[in-house]
Amino acid sequence: MREAPGDPRQLAIGLVGYGEVGRILAEDLRAHGVARVFAYDLKLDGPAAPTLREHAQQHGVTLVASHRALAECSDLIISAVTASQTVAVAQACAPGVRAASWFLDFNSASPGAKQHAAALIDAAGGRYVEGAVMTSVPPYRIRVPLLLGGPHAEGLQPVLAALGFDAKVGSTRLGVASATKMCRSVMIKGLEALTIECLTAARHYGVEEAVLASLKETFPGIDWDKQAAYFFQRVIEHGRRRAEEMREVAQTVREAGLEPWLASSTAERQAQMADLADAGVFGSRGAPGFARSADWRLEADRLLRHLAQKERPAR
Repeated sequence: MREAPGDPRQLAIGLVGYGEVGRILAEDLRAHGVARVFAYDLKLDGPAAPTLREHAQQHGVTLVASHRALAECSDLIISAVTASQTVAVAQACAPGVRAASWFLDFNSASPGAKQHAAALIDAAGGRYVEGAVMTSVPPYRIRVPLLLGGPHAEGLQPVLAALGFDAKVGSTRLGVASATKMCRSVMIKGLEALTIECLTAARHYGVEEAVLASLKETFPGIDWDKQAAYFFQRVIEHGRRRAEEMREVAQTVREAGLEPWLASSTAERQAQMADLADAGVFGSRGAPGFARSADWRLEADRLLRHLAQKERPAR
């Protein structure tokens, strides 16, 4: 078995997924002194390619042409894609995985999906570790709390710590870390959907201030105006990714023997907001002000205007 270098910054690190999370990790790894950072994203073949290439050039990241090419040049692969791609990425990387290289799965997928991905990587000679990201990445960046799981988790944890990650071992049993993340998401992503539904309806009836006052009385530790603005922003910007995660959450709940009524409904609300964002209801992506309002009322009003136009009979 090939041993990792004494200084983990000498590792070649490959990022699968060069979206928001992938770019943040790339920036922080390079700033931490990692010399060789590689990345691959399916969007390198689409309209987003110029933006991704510009970012990579600016931060000294080498873009490669395929999952396999990335695996072939990486000592540590970090998969940070949408939940539905968890197994597909492991399958695409497996043929190129180096013997004893690490594969850290950042994705918000069910324990079953993580176990499937692990079987693919381990069969190829790699060392799979599940990583459950326990809160939103942007405020914490590489220091986002990360719960590791699986039989190789204890070996990877000191490597990640040396690279700047805030990683702790949750369990040496595969699936425990992801189950922790999935069950948490029932609550967190559910709160996002509930807040949007509650306050948009309240805004329609003109009772939002009374509702907010009542919520503040019941939960005095929460700044509901600020929290609502954050929830609206995150769902408008990342509803598609959140919807995919919630479908994995629903599967996790289902595997526990419960019918995932709430998780499934949360996924639908997140997906609806993503569809509306793509349709321009909340402004143009990339334009100043898109999902950046400090007041949730602006986004609720946009949503209500759109719904009213849909219901207006055609003449």
